[in-house]
Amino acid sequence: MKVSLSILTADFSNFEKSVGNVMKESDYIHLDVMDGEFVPNISIGPAFVKSIRKLTDKPFDTHLMIRHPNNYIKEFVEAGSQYITFHIEADCNAKEVIDIIHSYGIKAGISIKPKTSVKVIEELLPYLDMVLIMSVEPGFGGQKFMPVAIDKAKELKELKDKYGYNYLINIDGGINDKTLPLVKDYLDLAVSGSFVCNAEDQIKNLNILKNM
Repeated sequence: MKVSLSILTADFSNFEKSVGNVMKESDYIHLDVMDGEFVPNISIGPAFVKSIRKLTDKPFDTHLMIRHPNNYIKEFVEAGSQYITFHIEADCNAKEVIDIIHSYGIKAGISIKPKTSVKVIEELLPYLDMVLIMSVEPGFGGQKFMPVAIDKAKELKELKDKYGYNYLINIDGGINDKTLPLVKDYLDLAVSGSFVCNAEDQIKNLNILKNM
């Protein structure tokens, strides 16, 4: 089990001290980008992503929770992203966005909200490098895990095995030592934020997840 560290709940006023060490131990870094339109919150942009690139050589998975992801691919590639994940519910042509991401030589992912069925993205699965299951409503950190995500993870694993697809199965929202066991058998990696970033011993909690 690999873990992608979400920095959304980190102390941005003292970022390197807050999460610098645990970033080096994580398998991926998950960067939540919000535009205040697709979700009711505003977070980071390309300049911030570029500024923290020097803190770790781990892959950046930039999660675009924005209305028009196609307008920002180039900026986040140049900022240092290895994966760009956007929402199927966004206002865009999903296949075109996947092609734009791939044209820069990086990996493309799609995310689905809790109420969105896997069937909505089924025809896109052959082109994807990652599928991100939202186990909370996107927009804010620290929410509780929604069990609806379990069946989606299982379905995506079955489709991947049946057709030999190459996408990573990822999950984001309320992941901790109690919820990860519910889905870990279907996943390639999991996003965790509060359970790691807000812990007294961040490395210990990270390793609890990685060793499940």
